[in-house]
Amino acid sequence: MAIDTQLKVATDCFHCGDKVVDTPYVLNEHTFCCLGCQTVYQILHENNMQSYYRYNTHPGKSQKSEKQDLSYLDEPNIIAKLVDYQDDDVAIITFYIPAIHCSSCIWLLENLYKLTTAVKSSKVDFMKKQASITFNKKELSLRQIVELLQNIGYDPKITLQDVVKEGKKINQNGLIAKITVAGFCFGNSMMISFPDYFGMGSFEKEYVNFFGYMNLAFGIPVLLYSASDYFKSAWFSLKQKRLNLDVPLALGVLVLFLRSAIEILTQTGPGFMDTLCSLVFFILIGKWVQQRTYHHISFERDYRSYFPVAVTVLEENKEIPRQISDLKIADRILIRNNEIIPADAILLKGNASVDFSFVTGESKPIEKVLGEVVYAGGRQIGGAIELEVVKAVSQSYLTRLWNNESFKNYEKQFDTFVGYISKYFTVVLVSIALLALSFWFINGQADKAWAAFTAVLIIACPCALALSSPFTLSAALSIFDKNKFYIKNTAAIEQMAAIDTVVFDKTGTITSPTASAMCFEGELSSTEKDILYSICRNSNHPLSREILKWLGEGQLLPISNYNEVVGKGQSAEYLDYEVTIGSAIFVGIPKQRDDTAVYVKINKAIKGVFTLEQSWRSGFNEVVQILKKDDYMLHLISGDNERRAEALKVIFPFNSKLLFNQNPSDKLQRIESWQKEGRRVCMLGDGLNDAGALRRADLGIAVSDDINNFSPGCDAILDGASFANIPAFFGFSKDAVKVIKMSFVISILYNIIGISFAVQGTMSPLFAAILMPISTVTIISFTSLMTRWYGKKRGLI
Repeated sequence: MAIDTQLKVATDCFHCGDKVVDTPYVLNEHTFCCLGCQTVYQILHENNMQSYYRYNTHPGKSQKSEKQDLSYLDEPNIIAKLVDYQDDDVAIITFYIPAIHCSSCIWLLENLYKLTTAVKSSKVDFMKKQASITFNKKELSLRQIVELLQNIGYDPKITLQDVVKEGKKINQNGLIAKITVAGFCFGNSMMISFPDYFGMGSFEKEYVNFFGYMNLAFGIPVLLYSASDYFKSAWFSLKQKRLNLDVPLALGVLVLFLRSAIEILTQTGPGFMDTLCSLVFFILIGKWVQQRTYHHISFERDYRSYFPVAVTVLEENKEIPRQISDLKIADRILIRNNEIIPADAILLKGNASVDFSFVTGESKPIEKVLGEVVYAGGRQIGGAIELEVVKAVSQSYLTRLWNNESFKNYEKQFDTFVGYISKYFTVVLVSIALLALSFWFINGQADKAWAAFTAVLIIACPCALALSSPFTLSAALSIFDKNKFYIKNTAAIEQMAAIDTVVFDKTGTITSPTASAMCFEGELSSTEKDILYSICRNSNHPLSREILKWLGEGQLLPISNYNEVVGKGQSAEYLDYEVTIGSAIFVGIPKQRDDTAVYVKINKAIKGVFTLEQSWRSGFNEVVQILKKDDYMLHLISGDNERRAEALKVIFPFNSKLLFNQNPSDKLQRIESWQKEGRRVCMLGDGLNDAGALRRADLGIAVSDDINNFSPGCDAILDGASFANIPAFFGFSKDAVKVIKMSFVISILYNIIGISFAVQGTMSPLFAAILMPISTVTIISFTSLMTRWYGKKRGLI
């Protein structure tokens, strides 16, 4: 009787990498562990997305687990709580996806649109393991989006809590476990090795082999468990035919282990297992410190209330400005023309025409009806509206809008240098190690050869080079925040350091809204005052706010056909009243005055004129003088007339240009003309009339005084109370760049000196193991302490 035998060969699943012994799942000569993995491969293959497997081998997640019931995602109430934004066509949602772990994940998730045209765009935040997906809700439901993610192996963690807040707890349990194992083995191995260091007596010599085997036993879990992440990273790097920064470290650990194991097993020496355990222990400690510091920085930027943007809250018929971070559910808020909506809210009063271009990229305003939810991030176009907050303000969501790359691109000054160093660091390092090994072997000193080889691989620290820029700039951001100067991101600090020209707007920027005096020449009836109050309440322009102060509390009337032309004036109707408020040209009369004048025209008759006697902000003269002394070019661009020109000429340098009667497009063109001359221009404006100029400038700073002038086009928001610190802020940005350069020099010197000693073969691998994480901690400490020292020197701490 013939017996059929079949040889079962273990292979790896082409998608997830799990071991496969016997499986019917084979497609295109690839083997899969389950139908799920084969289905994911098939989906990618049918959509010409095989590139997913180029970035990493077996990058996917096993599909063997059972899929959960997602029927609850069809409930409108639950959908409303989960999405960031939705309208009749488009929805945006941010998922926390724990399975994100490599470059293939980023590539696949950012190419979801290739799997279905219903997905408009998707962006991945690798550090937070989040994916923000914009999709057409008519073509694809939220449940289908989640099913799609599950089908390709990226199950989102769905929670009704704020996704970002859920991820705020840093999970270092795995790393701490590895540190614990390495520390335990290091302590015991060092204790067993003491007799070798201090000279063994006759008693200890009898147990020398036993001690050696014990050391080997302690080294194995350190190699296979504690140091496993470095080997995985190095292996993935080599498979991609690249050398990342973990390759020399993994090679050094492996060589140290093999050399020690050979000495112990052949009984030719005690080996260096204590050094191996200490090396892994110390580099893991360094990694833990680095991760904790990164998390602290990320947490501060995401969760501290750093938008100095106020929103008007209505309480007991009073309008009270309140920081958006203090908004609570059920608060009733007033949103004026051109103001941002800071939180998801229900429309209670007024005609909402909302521009969601900051959120969706589509500039067409969307009309909202009473009782409908209006999502955060939209900008009201038209008259003032009243809303009730239904979802807590998400600072991180507004931050994401602010950091949208489409609003501003920065010239990176340091990333290129770090990238260049990182690219060649590993190749040069391994080459030096091999040369040292060859040199000492040729000279017949094998011990020195191995010592030099391992010490070179261990002591070199590319981390210090890579950490200097982000840690310095993040520490600087924190100091700016504490001084009420809120910068969009670290790249904007680098841009600020390069500025050589500062351009000021006038009204609301260099003038103080608290010290200005509004006067009225003319006569208004009580009804006309109420009409004026009802119209000006819709605008956030500095002059409208001054008129409201002059009018005091008035009766709110139901005006219609409200319209505002930015920088010129407003118009509206009430019953049989037709009212126009604004400049002489806007109301249709010849210019009659040289001062800042706002004319009131009711039913084709001029009823009077408001004039504003403006006072400069406290410290304005000193700011100009210090910036002049620091060799900045200074200019003024204003939409007002030139009545105060003579006073400003005394304050500004003789070569400054003082330009008046400039509309928003004039301001934009002026900024562009200076840039064409090779100047790096900073624009300080009020964030509303100057939105275009702020966006076009190399650095746009919106000056805020308890108003809602959030604009994604600006790079920083300055609280008016900190106006006098502008020269210190500019100086401190240059100091931050100086610290980065100093830390680069320290890092390079450390590597040169360390490697020069290591190649001589006289440096103990244990000493090298201690020095490497110390260098990382040193750079983190140096950048933090120096940044704080410069902050103190500038009077910012």
